[in-house]
Amino acid sequence: MSLTNNISFSYKNSLVLLLLLLSTTLHSQVTFEAKVSREKLGLNERLRVDFEMNEDGDNFRPPEFEGFRIVGGPNQSVSMSWLSGEKTFKKTYSFFLKPLKKGNLIIPKASIDIKGTTYKSTPITVTITDPIKKSSDPDSPAFDIEDGIHLVAEISNTNPYVNEPITVVHKLYVKPTISIRNWREINYPKYNDFWSQDIDIKNLKVEREMFRGEEYRYVVLRKNVLYPQKTGKLELEPLTLEVTIDVPTNRRDFFGSRITTTDNQTFSSRKRYINVKPLPEKNKPEGFTGAVGKFNFIVQPSKKEVKHGESLDVEVSVTGQGNLKLFNLPKPNFPSSLEVYDPMHSENVQNNPKGLKGKVSDKYTLIPEYRGNYPVKPVVFTYFDLESETYKQITSNEFTISVIDGPNRLDNGESDDNGNDISYAPKMEINKKSQFKYIKSDTELTAIDNEDFLGSKLYLFISLIPFGLIPFIVLWKRQRDKSSLDTRGNKIRQSNKLAKKYLSEAKKNIGNKEQFYISLEKALHNFLKAKLSIETSEMRKDTIKNLLENRMVNSHNIDAFIDLLESCELARYTPSTSVTIKNDYEKAVEIVLELGKQI
Repeated sequence: MSLTNNISFSYKNSLVLLLLLLSTTLHSQVTFEAKVSREKLGLNERLRVDFEMNEDGDNFRPPEFEGFRIVGGPNQSVSMSWLSGEKTFKKTYSFFLKPLKKGNLIIPKASIDIKGTTYKSTPITVTITDPIKKSSDPDSPAFDIEDGIHLVAEISNTNPYVNEPITVVHKLYVKPTISIRNWREINYPKYNDFWSQDIDIKNLKVEREMFRGEEYRYVVLRKNVLYPQKTGKLELEPLTLEVTIDVPTNRRDFFGSRITTTDNQTFSSRKRYINVKPLPEKNKPEGFTGAVGKFNFIVQPSKKEVKHGESLDVEVSVTGQGNLKLFNLPKPNFPSSLEVYDPMHSENVQNNPKGLKGKVSDKYTLIPEYRGNYPVKPVVFTYFDLESETYKQITSNEFTISVIDGPNRLDNGESDDNGNDISYAPKMEINKKSQFKYIKSDTELTAIDNEDFLGSKLYLFISLIPFGLIPFIVLWKRQRDKSSLDTRGNKIRQSNKLAKKYLSEAKKNIGNKEQFYISLEKALHNFLKAKLSIETSEMRKDTIKNLLENRMVNSHNIDAFIDLLESCELARYTPSTSVTIKNDYEKAVEIVLELGKQI
């Protein structure tokens, strides 16, 4: 009986252990799957596709979405929670797709690398039917918004050389029947394989243009000049915007005009690719450092004749248009008898859609040590010319630096490093008998009566000073450690300082509209950070309004603050008078004081 019980007990323990191991294995299993918002939709509807994983991964590779056009995304979200000591993690990449044709369309596999292993999602089939009839709800939009708004990336050249500048222009096309209230960037392309420069757009200008056979209004949002840094097929990441739109509905007011409603939509530019060609290896000169464009080259001394002890500058400069900041200037070979200091590099370069234009230079300071003539040999600069697609070389002129006085160089009658004859300096005769006559050989010592410093009161006082400072040092260190641990308090204090600083800058820039509103917006943001402990990424109007309401702030002041934020966002792109700017500053000071009292 005892043996049977032992066998039964052992069997139960083994079963429990097996179940525990199985549950642990299942719990730790990595999942990566695709989900769609609907499996059947009309040609005029939108599809959301989510790729979810329960462990963080890298190198996410979405499918091509053949038969669809991406109108939003990829948007990334991450959530993490702890329940009964167990961590739950979820990361999602979301796409919003517009079907381009009817039939059964397939969402292909996506892949991602998690902990060194590649995981792939399962393909999903979606059925696309005829367009769905619009809702009869009077508050529904009177037309499809997304068909009237397009975010487009225009590329000047899709097949450039390495380091050849290309221009990427992001345009927002809008039908004349649609009114846009505002927009904000959700995802901005990083251009990882490029050296990029932004072209500043000070005032957004609305223009008209034919797009896809129809007349559209458009505005240029961004201009970037890119210099590809590697060869092959390179991806240009899309720009994603969240656009606030005033949409006409099917309802009309008393006078027969359409009643509008506000809607938020997400738009993305299409992912683009360029094929980058390597620079030709044939006839590539030795010493080529990567200059690509159209350039002039010169080596110029500030003066060619100097006196001993005087200095002169030699400037090595390249002017023209191309990748001016992406190559090294050649270094002249100066004679060894000239003391040469490290060059001072300077750049005077402007960015434009065709690339960088201007001048880069290295200025060397030289100080001659001896009298003589010192020739500086020609310097060769090599660049790749984009017009002729060939390598070109420019050789500087040789020049001579003459030092007209000073000591001669003693070199046993030989010529110097540059072949110049140098006169001899007369050698001094040394009289060995009298060479030490000025040095005394007898020493006389005199006794000095002086008090012992080591036993004096002054020595005792100086010795006690460090011990007296110890308590103050300990208190100071404790206070500093306490202050460094108070992260939230430090952030609040820093934000308060920045708010005051930018408000002061705004006052100084009342005559400069753009700088004024930039400073004012920064002041308002830092004020919110200090008072509400809110981060810049959370600065949405609805979030700000809810936080201020929770602090029992007067609704009138909340609305005034939100209006002021909107004014800062829009005023940079709309005409404003000096009176309006001054009123906005006074309003900002008044609102900040009122909110400070109520919070």
